[in-house]
Amino acid sequence: MAPNNDPIGLSVVVPVYNEEEVIPELYERLKKAATQVSANHELLFVNDGSGDASLMKLQELSQRDSRVFYINFSRNFGHQIAVTAGLDRCRGKAVVIIDGDLQDPPELIPELHKKHLEGYEVVYARRAERDGESTFKKITAKLFYRILRRLTSFDIPLDTGDFRLIDQKVVHYLRQMPEQNKFLRGQIAWLGFRQSEVLFSREKRKYGKTGYSFSKMLRFAMDGITSFSDKPLQLVTRLGFTISFLSLLIILYAFYSHFILDKTITGWTSLIISSMFIGGVQLISIGIIGEYIGRINQNSRNRPLYIIDKTNLEKEVNTDTKQSLSR
Repeated sequence: MAPNNDPIGLSVVVPVYNEEEVIPELYERLKKAATQVSANHELLFVNDGSGDASLMKLQELSQRDSRVFYINFSRNFGHQIAVTAGLDRCRGKAVVIIDGDLQDPPELIPELHKKHLEGYEVVYARRAERDGESTFKKITAKLFYRILRRLTSFDIPLDTGDFRLIDQKVVHYLRQMPEQNKFLRGQIAWLGFRQSEVLFSREKRKYGKTGYSFSKMLRFAMDGITSFSDKPLQLVTRLGFTISFLSLLIILYAFYSHFILDKTITGWTSLIISSMFIGGVQLISIGIIGEYIGRINQNSRNRPLYIIDKTNLEKEVNTDTKQSLSR
């Protein structure tokens, strides 16, 4: 609960997964940065099924500081869902989304808010440098953002994560997006509004290791592409027509060779190679179509996005739980 009845000027939403070593320093730096923006602020931590003592540390902080709130999931639901839960319950005029690993510096929050005061509804932090990350991750991340930008019909900022400030107006519309496969940076870009950027150098992790494995990053990339572009499906259709046309040319050439040149085409190798090529294209095409169908199936189930095990949020806020969970 806010310390007075004045409107909350700033909410900070922090997804947390196995960050017990980071939380004390994270809290101190967030509190200092948030206080510079608004004396009336809230720090909302979402514990995404951590297996360490993260929840205990968050509970201790909430007992010491009335501006600290926590949501504890019943299990791990994923980073994007954890952020969504925080957005469902934040109350600030401006909302900052920041990861809980301290790779994104909380000290940048006042600068983001300064841009917001200039009239921008979205102020994202763009990474000028990415310290402590492998060459493979840097290359694949750059490649992904550029492919995604080419595939979508709207502008998704390059080299940006979820670290950004958004106006409560943007939060209002995000709450109306019921997708199960969340890709928040794409949703925010799709909404439009006035957007600006602040450059920063991303720091390497101080403690622990990242919870994003290669398979999770691949799934995240698939969610981003399939949520905002149907061009892969168009590619499948074009491939089908192209291969059918090539097959027709080969058939016509076989007839021409047999009846005109009196020379029958033989060759086991060419037959097997063409069969494997066409079979591979068919499997890839079915896989792409299956990705879209799978997402339709997930959304049609209408399951809750997340389950809250415990929280210290106000009772009047919790009365909206069923509504927000049923989306």
